[in-house]
Amino acid sequence: MKLQLTKPLAFIDLETTGVNVGSDRIIEISILKVLPNGEKQIKTRRVNPQIPIPPGSTAIHGITDDDVKDEPSFSKIAKSLANFIDDSDLAGYNSNKFDIPLLVEEFLRAGIDYSIKTRKMVDVQVIFHQMEQRTLGAAYKFYCGKTLENAHSAEADILATYEVLLAQLQKYHNVEYIDKSGKSTTPIENDVNKLHDFTSQNSFADLAGRIGFNEKGKEIFNFGKHKGVEVEEVFKKESSYYSWMMNGDFPEYTKKIITEIKLRELKGK
Repeated sequence: MKLQLTKPLAFIDLETTGVNVGSDRIIEISILKVLPNGEKQIKTRRVNPQIPIPPGSTAIHGITDDDVKDEPSFSKIAKSLANFIDDSDLAGYNSNKFDIPLLVEEFLRAGIDYSIKTRKMVDVQVIFHQMEQRTLGAAYKFYCGKTLENAHSAEADILATYEVLLAQLQKYHNVEYIDKSGKSTTPIENDVNKLHDFTSQNSFADLAGRIGFNEKGKEIFNFGKHKGVEVEEVFKKESSYYSWMMNGDFPEYTKKIITEIKLRELKGK
């Protein structure tokens, strides 16, 4: 099966120092870029995170400090990576919650304002969990009938993710899905727009899910003492809350979003 694409779709997989989007760093990145004509381009690169790799992370992916000590920092390769995927929608396995948010954080640290607002994002893990309710290795075995060799190698993982999506499109073509409200649809189609809608089930203004939207489409806090309250209203009444967030351990992309809201609030005064 060939993906029906109107623009390239870039599958992204990261190996990292840990799982904290705001503070951890990339140590290996693999991107499989699938073009509308079916051509595939792949880039795999190790990165010096410039912080120690914890033993617990090395136990998962096998990459040590010594393995990356002579590799470039992310800032040295950021521009070429951004150019490589600048024309692409994005995909991956658990990519909406981890790989894409962490990659955007690295871009922002490198001074590159990589926007996701005009991009569709397809998370293969969400399709798997929604339709079958399970790791990438299990998905690969279930959908493709193969054992995933070299799991937690970024390139092996991303190639398997691509194969899993193709198999999902075949398996769930015209298959009914009933959501929590009881509505019945057949959401798995060879269409990136529809896959984006199905795998982006929670709508957030930022990638970490700290800022959501209310029924009026206004940004609201999704955590803490102001949970459910419009961000703009909080900043009007308690301007120190903005400073607290900007000085806190929040992801850079979340800070970028609240700064846009703060500037909008100031302009409206």
